[in-house]
Amino acid sequence: MYKPTTEEDHLALVIADVSGKGIPASLFMMSSKILINDHALMGGTPAEILGRVNKQVNANNDANMFVTVWLGILEISSGKLTTASAGHEYPIININGRYELLKDKHGLAIGAMPTAKYKNTEITLKKGDSIFVYTDGVAEATDANNELFGTDRTVEALNAIPGDASQKDVLAGVRAAVDTFVKEAPQFDGLTMLGLKYNGPADNAGTEEHHDGA
Repeated sequence: MYKPTTEEDHLALVIADVSGKGIPASLFMMSSKILINDHALMGGTPAEILGRVNKQVNANNDANMFVTVWLGILEISSGKLTTASAGHEYPIININGRYELLKDKHGLAIGAMPTAKYKNTEITLKKGDSIFVYTDGVAEATDANNELFGTDRTVEALNAIPGDASQKDVLAGVRAAVDTFVKEAPQFDGLTMLGLKYNGPADNAGTEEHHDGA
């Protein structure tokens, strides 16, 4: 799931991954998406937003499902990016000309526990810096020998892409690297990726999304 929203000087970005498959998982994801969007529009930091959403989800979670969420709010005028994670994959950032894993502060997945707490992580993007977020279908893509693609190969794939590539080409490059790795091995999870490049306060940040499967 990906949902960008803008309000004046802020851009909110969300990527999430629901437990399970089929219609129940799709309905749970849809309701979670609506709640995240509504609470983001109410304001607050990413950690506060995830906390409110988690309480509301847990109040009506008879199926005991959960969804991992990464939420970032970018202040466009300054480049300040505030993020919070509900058990989602670590983002990968490029702030010095190379991509590196950002081990941000993690909380439990939404729906796992009503009293779960979330913490904010703040970074400042300079013009030309970028961030890449993804679901576990990328890192857990598996070849015929049951070897995982992994986060290290994901970072390597990102750094092999020319620095002046568009975000669309960045996502296509990672997908091509995954496809080359897994070859004909069957996959059991979809790949969702989101790339954002900060163009500075004079222009809006550019985003691209790629989604395969559910």
